[in-house]
Amino acid sequence: MAKHIPARRVDEERPGPLGERLTRLVLDVAGHVPRTEEHASRGPDARARAIAAAAANKAALAAGTLALPPGPLGWLTILPELAAIWRIQRQMVADIAGAYGMSADLTRSHMLYCLFRHAAAQAVRDVGVQVGARLLIQDVPLRAIEKIAAKIGLSVSRRLAGRGIARWLPVVGALGVGAYAYYDTGQVARTAIALFGAEHAEAAARRRGAADGQKAKPTSSIVSP
Repeated sequence: MAKHIPARRVDEERPGPLGERLTRLVLDVAGHVPRTEEHASRGPDARARAIAAAAANKAALAAGTLALPPGPLGWLTILPELAAIWRIQRQMVADIAGAYGMSADLTRSHMLYCLFRHAAAQAVRDVGVQVGARLLIQDVPLRAIEKIAAKIGLSVSRRLAGRGIARWLPVVGALGVGAYAYYDTGQVARTAIALFGAEHAEAAARRRGAADGQKAKPTSSIVSP
């Protein structure tokens, strides 16, 4: 009679070596807010779209170039490819924030939310809090950012098989990887534009309200004795 051996429970939430490397990469990228030369624009929406288009082209070129080596050698370029794309996207987020005049308010939490909202929504759900029609980005502590980065690393590592398969088709694979990088960067840009555009509109409304309040104040008259 065969002896029944109970299956060992596997902890699916524990990242493997690849997940740990991705976690460190996420922390490295999202943990730094780069400087931007972009200043508040009179037409921030149009300027943000131009910034996004330039970054998407740059990301597609970088990803497609790194995906050219075929076979096993191509696997070695996956992490450098992700690092290059995320750093391009990080600068894009900073530049879009600058176009909306929001550079001073840009934090690691903003960066984490913009970069990974579309790809790991569950991981960043505690960063953005919906209050009515407004999305508030919480300035979470470093310990919380580390936990979120671990979840993102685990989520991304599960999707890397498709990227690895593309390495076996050098030219076609490079085109596909480049196209995906273009699309992915567009998604990051969409999140950043929606976030900073709303914050910009709210700040403008507050300024108009303050100006209207000043105009509405009655002027005191001075009566000569």
